[in-house]
Amino acid sequence: MTAAVATTPGQAAPAAPKVVVPEAPGSTALRVGVVTLWLSVIVLLPLAAIAWQAVGSGWQHFWLAVTSHAALESFKVTLIISVVVTVLDVVFGVLVAWMLVRDEFAWKGLLDAVIDLPFALPTIVTSLVMLALYGPSSPIGLHLQHTPPGVAMALGFVTLPFVVRAVQPVLREIDREVEEAAASLGAGGRKVFTSIVLPSLLPAVLSGAGLAFSRCIGEFGSVVTIGGAVPGSTEVSSQWIRSLIENDDRPAAAAISIVLLSVSFSVLFVLRIIGGRTARREERAK
Repeated sequence: MTAAVATTPGQAAPAAPKVVVPEAPGSTALRVGVVTLWLSVIVLLPLAAIAWQAVGSGWQHFWLAVTSHAALESFKVTLIISVVVTVLDVVFGVLVAWMLVRDEFAWKGLLDAVIDLPFALPTIVTSLVMLALYGPSSPIGLHLQHTPPGVAMALGFVTLPFVVRAVQPVLREIDREVEEAAASLGAGGRKVFTSIVLPSLLPAVLSGAGLAFSRCIGEFGSVVTIGGAVPGSTEVSSQWIRSLIENDDRPAAAAISIVLLSVSFSVLFVLRIIGGRTARREERAK
């Protein structure tokens, strides 16, 4: 039983005491220690090992490996195709997310499930599917084997879900009343999207684009058969790494891997900074 607190007319009742649940001593330090140890085992130590292997034969060997003609050609092919695929992922990823959130149609649930299919399929299966669809025996008469568009199709298949799943929950949380108010004041659909919806979606779009780009940079399985590793045309850096390993030049393969890792990390870091600043700007505007 709690005692009633008497108050005089016009006097505010005293605030209820704030209950503070004490945290178990050392629990935070224990969690931090366990997480740090686990990340060190599965992330930091492997990265340190590949960095050590990359420079194990000396910096001159590292430099020669990453500036060789074959390496530079693979970097060029990888970056160009990755940028193109990421731009397409952003455009169609936002469109798919919009359709799943804002539109109603009979097979919506099926489409929503299909979006996650590339996450479940082994990437080599993706390559075989692409070869069956766009190879020499294409049932639709479209031959894309050993061509950059074929590589782009395979990469787009495995990276589109990153943008869709990043944008979809944010789009679902956007207040529709603000859009309706802007429309009632005479703003057209394009104006409402670019002025109200897109700024709110931008951090999520950048996050999804960064993940898609990083996946493109390091993808291997989905482009093995459809790409064909044609030097200067479809040979991406991951395939060049395989060739170096097959030729027993592991330090050079590690050096190429370090370059890809640096590019991916830099892109993710920059996009995260831009996305964070955009999100804070939107919060202040509200």
